[in-house]
Amino acid sequence: MTDVRENLTYDDFGHAVRELAQTIADDGYRPDIVLSIARGGVFVAGGLAYALDCKNIHLVNVEFYTGVGTTLEMPVMLAPVPNAIDFTDKKVLIADDVADTGRTLKLVYDFCREAVAEVRTAVIYEKSHSLVKCEYVWKRTDAWINFPWSVLPPVSKSGEPVTPSKEAL
Repeated sequence: MTDVRENLTYDDFGHAVRELAQTIADDGYRPDIVLSIARGGVFVAGGLAYALDCKNIHLVNVEFYTGVGTTLEMPVMLAPVPNAIDFTDKKVLIADDVADTGRTLKLVYDFCREAVAEVRTAVIYEKSHSLVKCEYVWKRTDAWINFPWSVLPPVSKSGEPVTPSKEAL
């Protein structure tokens, strides 16, 4: 892993989501459901859902990254897992912040694939080594990405010590 980092600001994020949504709209894709991969995909999914006027948002919690460059052996869906029947015959847009290894996206994509009418993926960033090549990408990079929501440590009661998040290290 390189020490080079991509720094995304909240302002840049707003522009990225609008540009990504415009690309999706220009492609003629009108999702029935935006499926967010938590946690980073929550922000992307919310912005895309508003921009694409899609009111049906679902969330799937997947654990994979445990720190900068460290992962579990395999990504794992955490409870509650969405019921695939809710996606039957729907056009689903899976949204995440980054397709790094692509293993998380592949897990969710494979979960949806058999039940839905069509499934596509949208991310802010995609890395060249990702297993999944997303249909919609704002920017491609192989650098580690500092997202505005994960670079600062969690908040705590004033005066109590705060430990930095694993992602910020």
